[in-house]
Amino acid sequence: MQTPSHSIASGARAAGRRRFLLASLLASLLASTGLFATPSHAQTSAEAAPRGTAIVIGGALKYDNDAVWKRIVDEAGGPGARFAVFATAAANPERSAGQIIEALQRQGARAEHIPVAPRLAGSDVAAAVRDPALLAKVNAAQGVFFAGGAQELIVDSLQPGGQPTPMLEAIWALYRRGGVVAGTSAGAAIMSNTMFRDAQDSLKVLKGQLRRGQEVDRGLGFVGPHLFIDQHFLKRGRIGRLLPLMQAEGYRLGLGVEENSAAVIKGEALEVIGARGVLLVDLSEARRDARLPAFNIRGVRLSFLDRGDRHHLARGETTPSAAKRAGHKIDPRAPDFKPFFTQQPFLMDMLGDNTIANAMAQLIDSPFQEVLGLAFAGPRAVPVSASAASATGSEPDSELGFEFRLYKGPDSLAWFTGALGGEDYTVLNLRLDVQPVRVQQPFYKPISPMP
Repeated sequence: MQTPSHSIASGARAAGRRRFLLASLLASLLASTGLFATPSHAQTSAEAAPRGTAIVIGGALKYDNDAVWKRIVDEAGGPGARFAVFATAAANPERSAGQIIEALQRQGARAEHIPVAPRLAGSDVAAAVRDPALLAKVNAAQGVFFAGGAQELIVDSLQPGGQPTPMLEAIWALYRRGGVVAGTSAGAAIMSNTMFRDAQDSLKVLKGQLRRGQEVDRGLGFVGPHLFIDQHFLKRGRIGRLLPLMQAEGYRLGLGVEENSAAVIKGEALEVIGARGVLLVDLSEARRDARLPAFNIRGVRLSFLDRGDRHHLARGETTPSAAKRAGHKIDPRAPDFKPFFTQQPFLMDMLGDNTIANAMAQLIDSPFQEVLGLAFAGPRAVPVSASAASATGSEPDSELGFEFRLYKGPDSLAWFTGALGGEDYTVLNLRLDVQPVRVQQPFYKPISPMP
């Protein structure tokens, strides 16, 4: 089913901008007189229906990616829209904020740095999040942009101890009156109610390392309570950490956003823009075997949505991009199906760079029903000071690995186009099982020379 286009005619864009300006002016005036009553956290949290636009960027956003930068500004009302830039997560907040401001201003926005950043020299975060002048700037804006870096700095600054600051309430007020909240990398991680705080090793998460306040923490919840967000997703092979978290936290839907790409989310409507795409993970039919001693899951539904594709989160309906619809539809059940791939691979690193997306494309466009792969770690070098227990070079549970079985379902479909200069697939409704296995160590041995 075709979802409505997000493109806006110039007249509608101008009218939208006038409404933004009137709402923002009123909010700013009320704030300056002390009469602006921000809603309580219960009202502004993800439990209440958000009315704005969340633009979730998978990280590594290039400054010449006009498709994403222009869309951010257009969603906020077009040229002249005001943006509050938060480089809270950045290692160098001034530099990061300056680059983001320049990119937004090239699209006609008026952007300003809001100096709430623990790593900013001379910054007093506790005072900044209550500063009336800074709050007024956010109240007058139509959009907020969160920079990348360390997402824990964002939640610790804006929501210390789980309690919202006046600055977070002001951002929520902007969002609920129809504004834009955009974020890249760390700024994407905070978009769901739960986020990864610091979990760089996906295999360790698969093996059970998923602790509150360490690997996992509260997010800010702009995409609502039912969708989980992860970022740098395909590049860093993060399917291995997404699945255990979704299972543990009871999420039905997860969205892994690739680098230099974005998901534009308005209520239940999602559109993919940028360089690549997103992986949509659906656990509504998934199950686990409680008898197994390690993480396992069966019946995960996977869809890869490419740039230009649209999806309705509640109805589960996808509309491929115009380029895909004008290209080649792939239906493995069709009598005239002619598969392109004729070899069945075995994938030795399912957590590798883009492995899951490539495997999905290879499977859907092949005569085979399944593709198998592994996620495991061999012996690793350890520091000289390591304990005797680790001196072998093996980590605990070094033989524990995971088999990934990707297979076709009765509703698996795909579309392909070469019109964009590459081999671009949209793949819907493949299935995935993950089960623990023991991987013999060493996994292989050199062949000895003949005597």
